[in-house]
Amino acid sequence: MLRDSFLPFSKPSISQVDIDGLTEVLRSGWLTTGPKAAKLEEEFSKYIGSTSAVALSSATAGMHTAMVALGIGPGDEVITPSMTWVSTVNMIVLAGATPVFADIDKDTMMISRETIEPCITDRTKLVVPVHFAGAPVDMDPIYDLCQQRGLSLIEDAAHSVGTFYKDRHIGEKGTAIFSFHPIKNMTTGEGGIFSSDDEALLERVRRLKFHGLGVDAYDRKTQGRSPQAEVLEPGFKYNMPDIAASLGLTQLAQIDEFNKRRSQIASVYREAFHEIEGIAPLALPSYEHKHANHLFIVRILENPAGLDRDGFMQKLKEKNIGTGLHFRAVHLQKYYLESMGSWQGKLPNTEWNSERICSLPLFPDMSSQDVNDVIDAVKEVLS
Repeated sequence: MLRDSFLPFSKPSISQVDIDGLTEVLRSGWLTTGPKAAKLEEEFSKYIGSTSAVALSSATAGMHTAMVALGIGPGDEVITPSMTWVSTVNMIVLAGATPVFADIDKDTMMISRETIEPCITDRTKLVVPVHFAGAPVDMDPIYDLCQQRGLSLIEDAAHSVGTFYKDRHIGEKGTAIFSFHPIKNMTTGEGGIFSSDDEALLERVRRLKFHGLGVDAYDRKTQGRSPQAEVLEPGFKYNMPDIAASLGLTQLAQIDEFNKRRSQIASVYREAFHEIEGIAPLALPSYEHKHANHLFIVRILENPAGLDRDGFMQKLKEKNIGTGLHFRAVHLQKYYLESMGSWQGKLPNTEWNSERICSLPLFPDMSSQDVNDVIDAVKEVLS
C-alpha cells in the first residue's frame, strides 16, 4: 500500500475563522503586543482556571525568564527528566546551573516522586517535571515533596493544553509553561504562555519578558505604553505580538473540538495496535486524568520484520507516512554526552525508550482513511 500523497505526523488545523482573525489584526494597524495578547492571557487563564498568565514568544522564553526570576545560577541543581526536548536543559546550563536527570517510568515515560527524591541534594533548587504526550505527571506527591524540601517547582506543560490531572486542568495550581508551537494542540505560529498562582513571580516574568520595563509592552489602561516607563532591571525581548495572539485566541476557541478528534484517533490506534506484534503504545496513567492526546507514541520492539526504530520510520516514509521522534534523550545528545557523559547508563528506562520511541501521525484534520492508512502501513511494515 502506497498513499498518493505524503501524510505528515502533525499539521496545524487552520480554519477560515483563524484567517479572518489574522486579517482583522493586519487591518487594525496594531501588529505587535497589544489588545489581542492581553485578551489571550485573560482567556487562557479562564480556560485552565489559573490566577493569571503571561503570553510569550515561546515556551523556552517562559523557562528562561522563570529561571532568572527564581535566581537559578551557578552552584544550583535543577532536577528534570532527560526524556524531554532540549530547551529546558539548555536553559539550565545557560543559567550556569547543573541539570540532574531523574529517570522515567518505563511505560508512561514520566518522572515521579520516587525517581525525583534520590536526586535531591543540598544544592537542589528547582524541580521541572514534564507532562508527556498529553498525559499528566502524578503531581500531588511531587507538590508535597517540594514543599517539604523547600524546592521551587515549574511544570513543563508544553504538551498539556486540555490535560487534566484528577479534577483540575494542568496549570490551575502552581506554575506551568505551555507551548503553542505549530505541532501542539493549539498554535500561535510560535509562542507560549507562563501561568502561575504566584503573583510576585508573574509580575517578575512580565517585567523580564519586555526589557525589564516597569510596565507591560501594552498598558491596558493607556492602550499603548506609558511614556515614563523605566527599566527596573535588565530584561529580554520575549513578548508575543498580536498577530500571534490573534491566532491563539481563535485556536483556543476550537481546542475542545480539536482534542475530541485527537481522542477519537488515539482510541482507534490503541484498539488496532493492541494485537500487533512488535509495537507497544505508551501506557495510560493509572491515576485519574484526562489525556490531551498531543502525541501518539509507540515503542518498536522485536518484530518479525527485524526492524529497529529507525528502520521502521524509514519504511513508513517509503509508504508516504510521516513520523516523529519525541525525543532522543538529552543526556545522549552530542553536547551533553561529551560534557555529562557520566549519566550514560544511569537512566535505564530513559535510554530503553530513547532507542525505541516513534510518534505516529495525529492531528485533528486527519480523515478516517488517513488513520486506516497508518494502521495498514504499520501492519505491513512489521509483518
